[in-house]
Amino acid sequence: MAARRATALARRAQRPGSPLSPALLLTSPTGPGSSRCDSNGLLARLVLILSLCPPFGDSEMTIGRMENVEVFTAEGKGRGLKATKEFWAADVIFAERAYSAVVFDRLAARIMWRVEREGTGLTEGCLVSVDDLQNHVEHFGEEEQKELRVDMDTFLQYWPPQSQQFSMQYISHIFGVINCNGFTLSDQRGLQAVGVGIFPNLGLVNHDCWPNCTVIFNNGNHEAVKSMFHTQMRIELRALGKISEGEELTVSYIDFLNVSEERKRQLKKQYYFDCTCEHCQKKLKDDLFLGVKDNPKPSQEVVKEMIQFSKDTLEKIDKARSEGLYHEVVKLCRECLQKQEPVFADTNIYMLRILSIVSEVLSYLQAFEEASDYARRMVDGYMKLYHPNNAQLGMAVMRAGLTNWHAGNIEVGHGMICKAYAILLVTHGPSHPITKDLEASSILELAMRVQTEMELRMFRQNEFMYYKMREAALSNQPMQVMAEPSNEPASALFHKKQ
Repeated sequence: MAARRATALARRAQRPGSPLSPALLLTSPTGPGSSRCDSNGLLARLVLILSLCPPFGDSEMTIGRMENVEVFTAEGKGRGLKATKEFWAADVIFAERAYSAVVFDRLAARIMWRVEREGTGLTEGCLVSVDDLQNHVEHFGEEEQKELRVDMDTFLQYWPPQSQQFSMQYISHIFGVINCNGFTLSDQRGLQAVGVGIFPNLGLVNHDCWPNCTVIFNNGNHEAVKSMFHTQMRIELRALGKISEGEELTVSYIDFLNVSEERKRQLKKQYYFDCTCEHCQKKLKDDLFLGVKDNPKPSQEVVKEMIQFSKDTLEKIDKARSEGLYHEVVKLCRECLQKQEPVFADTNIYMLRILSIVSEVLSYLQAFEEASDYARRMVDGYMKLYHPNNAQLGMAVMRAGLTNWHAGNIEVGHGMICKAYAILLVTHGPSHPITKDLEASSILELAMRVQTEMELRMFRQNEFMYYKMREAALSNQPMQVMAEPSNEPASALFHKKQ
């Protein structure tokens, strides 16, 4: 149960940004949904973005030091963390090593071994002990209780008899803590879940569907020649915008891209609390999530039928993907989009889910030209829904940019990559492997773009010389410089005999 639930704890990546947010610095003047990126002053903008980010190593310096936060009682939420100083977008509020982290199914034993060795008190750098973390075992349903008993029996079968023996109540507490506070660990580039860990300080940060912080897992750097330059595996709590002294720190436990009632249902089922954040109470953006065409506006009955059709299609798509039938997935997506387009607006979540799937699968099948169009439409919708400093938005824009680049849409692809880079500088930081990869690709694209512009300018100025230089370069031969043919007749070619 712990492993299954921990896998579902998608890495928590989230929201708001300050007026000087790097994501806003690269926003195209054509509007928030535009995929273009102005080339004028691009390098200057990138330099400005980097100047706003903390230098490499700042996050490492904060590991285990919690002077930037303090525990307080949040109204209606219990314990929480608040800032003891002012923060700005991209600031690392704190970084924390795992109390215990392993591959799936072994975390409970690892925690018990540490408790046996060090006791149950506060460990260095922790504001709360594992014993004091919430377990919510009393809220488990019948099926969850049954799974918990199976997990506990399995644990007791393999726990060494010569080790300290724990009560059934304490063992169930540890499994409950993993269930509610487990954090999914990813590979170095954040693309695949590889394990689960417990981070006690992070467990104190409360949820908000539109939070002021994001949590990013950083595997650290172990490639340096000297171990003194290694950085350790950690989570980083990063500010997404201006946070005032005394303000509560929040993250989002789930993806924002859903209507408020569905988000509340998911939080209640998985984390056992009723969300009372502003976005849920006021149902903010629900009208966009379920947006329909204005002219002509479809009837409620038609919209209801289309939502059900979309849900049924998504189930068929999941089945086809699990069986590796990717061409069938593409077929289902095309048919669904054809029916959705006259009914749904470009921000409707059911249309965006289909666009996301079909662009991803077509890219996998290397059908980049068709995938690029779907990816652009997906990004246009996301830009109207997510906050500019949302990590999931940054990853989606990055994938769409690469898809357009492979499709030959260099201008659009480059613009998207610039936007993704600006977002990920805030959410992941300049030293994260994803950001460094994107930085390298963006610089490479910029260099290629400059080279293309230079060649085009040369072509326009002197077509003959351009072809001679190109021919020489392709044949790896020195260029033979000859006079350029002229359309004007040669003067005094023949001389009249005197």
